[in-house]
Amino acid sequence: MVFQCRMRDMIVPAAVASTVTALVTLAVPITGQTSAQAPASAPAKYTPPRLSSGKPDLNGVWQALNEANFNIEAHMARPALAVRPGPYGPVPAAPVLALGAVGSVPPGLGVVEGGEIPYKPEALARRRENQDKWLERDPEIKCYLPGVPRATYMPQPFQILQSDKTIFLAYQYAGATRNIFLTDPGPPPVDSWMGQSVGKWDGDSLLIDVKGFNEDTWFDRAGNFHTDALHVVERYTRTAPDVISYEATIEDPNVFTRPWKISMPLYRRLERNAQLMDFKCVEFVEELLYGQWRKKPLK
Repeated sequence: MVFQCRMRDMIVPAAVASTVTALVTLAVPITGQTSAQAPASAPAKYTPPRLSSGKPDLNGVWQALNEANFNIEAHMARPALAVRPGPYGPVPAAPVLALGAVGSVPPGLGVVEGGEIPYKPEALARRRENQDKWLERDPEIKCYLPGVPRATYMPQPFQILQSDKTIFLAYQYAGATRNIFLTDPGPPPVDSWMGQSVGKWDGDSLLIDVKGFNEDTWFDRAGNFHTDALHVVERYTRTAPDVISYEATIEDPNVFTRPWKISMPLYRRLERNAQLMDFKCVEFVEELLYGQWRKKPLK
């Protein structure tokens, strides 16, 4: 069988023409309505399980699955967080060179709505300085408490413990905890790593207003920072049987030109024995912090 399709010839044998006609006929729905014209049905709104109080049940062990702890903004892969100039581009800095691929940074799509954090110019310069001095400055290296919202997307699980009258958040990383006040106790008495959290319900969403931070936590390993004027409003919403939609609106007039938001899904850990385990990393960094003062420092 010969099939010639040059425009000047337009020779199509009858057998081929009948086959093409049949295929076209099969491709058209019997109703005459194309798939593009089919009405789209809106997804049914998820109805979460509820406690006896009628509030959505957020109990469980949850974890973010993303690269936000490396950098909450979109970023490409790079050889290390600490780098130095190389003959053909950046290479790992000497203190992390032996880590090889383990010390590299995976790419990430970012969790900042709008793509970029709205830094003031002088604050952006400080972020660049933080990146250059990451080994000295990142509080995670020294096992300091992660702060909010970073605690949510550390690469370790956390647990929500909720009753009709209380909500408590426990994090595996560094044994961090948060007691969520459901009655406002007034201004935070002192600035702290995790701030003071006051919760209330907005329909089926739990809103947590967090203030009273110190200025010593970062948002990620990329040097994104804040001052003690940080104000965070979190929103937790059950959107599927094993998913919480998490949002955090971040405000700090000392650093940012306007409030901005991050968002991500949190997934329930489904192992039969899912639980938090001990990761009290203070003892892991004692040599880093205090080893130089040993009577006989280790080599």
